[in-house]
Amino acid sequence: MALESILAARRVAAGSALPAPAARRNENMADGPPGLGGLTGGNGLTERGTILVVDDDEDVRDTIRDYFEHCGFEVYVAGDGDAMRKVLASRRIDLVMMDLNLPGTDGLALTRELRTRQDIGIVMLTAAGQVVDRIIGLEMGADDYVAKPFEPRELLARVKSVLRRQGKGLPAASAPADVRPEVVKMGACTLDLAAHRLYDAEGSDLPLTTMEFDLLHAFATHPDRVLSRNQLLELAHNREADVFDRSIDIRIARIRKKVEQDPEKPQVLKTVRGAGYIFVSRQKK
Repeated sequence: MALESILAARRVAAGSALPAPAARRNENMADGPPGLGGLTGGNGLTERGTILVVDDDEDVRDTIRDYFEHCGFEVYVAGDGDAMRKVLASRRIDLVMMDLNLPGTDGLALTRELRTRQDIGIVMLTAAGQVVDRIIGLEMGADDYVAKPFEPRELLARVKSVLRRQGKGLPAASAPADVRPEVVKMGACTLDLAAHRLYDAEGSDLPLTTMEFDLLHAFATHPDRVLSRNQLLELAHNREADVFDRSIDIRIARIRKKVEQDPEKPQVLKTVRGAGYIFVSRQKK
């Protein structure tokens, strides 16, 4: 059932079309200390992850919360940027679902703000047809997007994919068996595969989205090999659903700004016309 159908059902029926959570939380904060409720693990987080829904439509917030709580997630909600910041200040959040059209600070600006936090996933919620906003959102660091009205199961699949790539709540994909380096030089930068971190020549931490790290991981474990877009989608995305193919190009352009001396003339991540991309290893013997 699509989201718009669920919302319609909520407005005409006394009960929700989806199973309701055992206890309704406060609009922006859950009762009790962090980490309680849902399926909790030893680290204080739910087994499937902790999610914050930022949307100014109360019906959308409640519907997503009901659905994801029923699926075992711990869910918080916020109607705008200020409420989002209050939740983030007091709760450990693994992933934010961000509506782009928000009162006050819009979702694109909030996405850019969130990207300073390396340990958080971001899934944008966009209106159908807002292709430009999706591209800008990806460029600002969102991990994925879903267009409204969406199928809740698709949103669930996208969220699970981002959490899996982050290694949170769901099993992380393992590295290829043939090559398992832990630290890889990429131009003047150093990629630490174990720590999921990229460092510049001075050792400063460069912010990465989970998708950017997955792309770097794919290149690092397949050096000096041409990888097509389809191969990169398979190696980096590990998704249950099809994705916006050109997002690969957007993210590689962002990565080049970090690892290339001159992003306009890439020497580390080169384009192979008509074939894909190649990571030119600097450590060949």
